[in-house]
Amino acid sequence: MYERKIPEMLDCGLAVAIKVVGGKWKAWIIDCIKRDIRRPSAIHREMHEVDSRIINLHLKELEEYRIIEKKVYAEVPARVEYWFTEVGKSILPVINILEEWGNEHKEYIYRNNAE
Repeated sequence: MYERKIPEMLDCGLAVAIKVVGGKWKAWIIDCIKRDIRRPSAIHREMHEVDSRIINLHLKELEEYRIIEKKVYAEVPARVEYWFTEVGKSILPVINILEEWGNEHKEYIYRNNAE
């Protein structure tokens, strides 16, 4: 993982939450796994607009934060799936609230962003 030259200030809960789910694609990846889209290839198909390298990077970060865990099944060909850890499950209500807010205000945001 990238090492910052300036230390991060992670003594604020909001900063920690944004570090874990912030960015453009992590919440979408979490939502995919929440909807039982667990295999990397299926996540890539769902998020076809996003470069697979970026998806893999975010999956790795979420794994390093222990939000998700990768399970590799002893099959030929190998099968990989992502599952939530207990801490990962605890973030799902936050994702749900963000989705509800987005659905409730998407027309307003679109209307004001289109000008």
